Amino acid sequence: MNNASTAYSKWIPARRSLPSRLFAIFTIFFIFCPFFLSSDKSQTSFLEQTFAASSAQARSAPDSFADLAERLLPSVVNISTSSTIEGHGNTPNFPPDNPFGELFREFFENQRRHNAPPHRSTSLGSGFIIDAKGIIVTNNHVIAEADEITVTLHDDSQLEAELIGRDAKTDLALLRVKPKKPLTAVKFGSSAKTRVGDWIVAIGNPFGLGGSVTAGIVSARQRDINAGPYDDFIQTDASINRGNSGGPMFNLKGEVIGINTAIYSPSGGSVGIGFAVPSDLAKSVVSQILEYGHTRRGWLGVRIQEVTEEIAESLGLDAPKGALVASVSEKGPAAEGDIKPGDVILEFDGQEIPEMRRLPRIVADTRIDKDVKVVIWRQGKRVATEITVGELEEAEEQGLIASRNSSRDGKNNSSKDRTLKKLGLTLAAMTDKNRADYGLSEELEGVLITAVENDGPAAEKGVRAGDVIIEVSQSEVSSPSEVSEFVNEARASGRRSVLMLIDRKGELRFVAMRLE
Repeated sequence: MNNASTAYSKWIPARRSLPSRLFAIFTIFFIFCPFFLSSDKSQTSFLEQTFAASSAQARSAPDSFADLAERLLPSVVNISTSSTIEGHGNTPNFPPDNPFGELFREFFENQRRHNAPPHRSTSLGSGFIIDAKGIIVTNNHVIAEADEITVTLHDDSQLEAELIGRDAKTDLALLRVKPKKPLTAVKFGSSAKTRVGDWIVAIGNPFGLGGSVTAGIVSARQRDINAGPYDDFIQTDASINRGNSGGPMFNLKGEVIGINTAIYSPSGGSVGIGFAVPSDLAKSVVSQILEYGHTRRGWLGVRIQEVTEEIAESLGLDAPKGALVASVSEKGPAAEGDIKPGDVILEFDGQEIPEMRRLPRIVADTRIDKDVKVVIWRQGKRVATEITVGELEEAEEQGLIASRNSSRDGKNNSSKDRTLKKLGLTLAAMTDKNRADYGLSEELEGVLITAVENDGPAAEKGVRAGDVIIEVSQSEVSSPSEVSEFVNEARASGRRSVLMLIDRKGELRFVAMRLE
């Protein structure tokens, strides 16, 4: 007998004697006797409650999506665009060892740029009508760089569309058409009320097949796919393909809860992982574009990074939370509110910041010029300050977006090179020769890293030779000896890591260096 049948034989009930069988029968009878002797009404009530409970626990799928699809199809449109691009001729491939390859390649490239005629490029996408007078929502990447935009309605009639405004950060765009009669419009629903496991319906124009309806469930929420600073995607297993971009994701009430935007696909086709911009994010963007022609987002004036467990421990935080400020714009709201690099923003306008990526969304949705309370973590304690929210778009136009403040009060104290074996670092002072050798600006102050051991804690964090240590434990440093002193203090106080602010070619980031 094999293992499977042996295991199965253990669960076969053994035979019982007649007395034991009679005992079992009478036991079952007396247990259920009250039920059988009760009135028909009570029996019916018992059965109804049983089936009701079963139904509540396992809700069946809709019998059909046909009525919903019939009602919603006229509100979904196909979008085709065309643009003029430079012609592309073929450049011959030359063997790598051909001594004239580079010369001929440059010649053919010049010929292609100057002589190849321009040609028209077309693309397809989807959209949906939110105003019967002709306002349409779609993705920005569907109409990006388009010279002409054509909207095809459900009845196959075509209308020329004009661009009202766009927002690359959320990949949304708003179009206007001039119909001869009112169109069928749909309304936004609340994506916040959508739960994982809810049924959804997607309608769009995949591969040019307009009016395609697919269904699925919400697979996940708040997905960050590194598409932009405000990633908060809804994930679905509904079939979404190329051409579905800009199309609506409906709940079973017929409300738009998302705008289908991206798919994960090694093959280019649907593998059951699609992403949609949530309606709660899209509504504010659409309303701003309608009112101003562009977005108007709140602006704090900081560059932030994630608070890891090591960083939290080095700062004395009880858990990794909040947003760590890496740099502050000199003329931004944060600087005026006394927020400094190294601070951890824990609360903004009464809302907690459980993770770094929550802060940009909260700030962006805050009313411009509003005075808000900000709670930060600084030097081991909570500190409250107040800032006046600025406008992101205005700051971008004026070039005020947060970058490293090159002015430093600390002066360069010359000292000898020093090796911190526990960290795997070799440090040097910022001399004129070192600045020239590593291409560092004259204004940059700190301590130069000249060597990094391959198997040390610094290498684990991606630190390289040529990086400059600006701060250690949130205190500015200007000599290798100061770095060593702060590291020794952190070790003596029982900390498992030490926090360093490091500059790499003008880019600032905090690194929690493990102390062995």
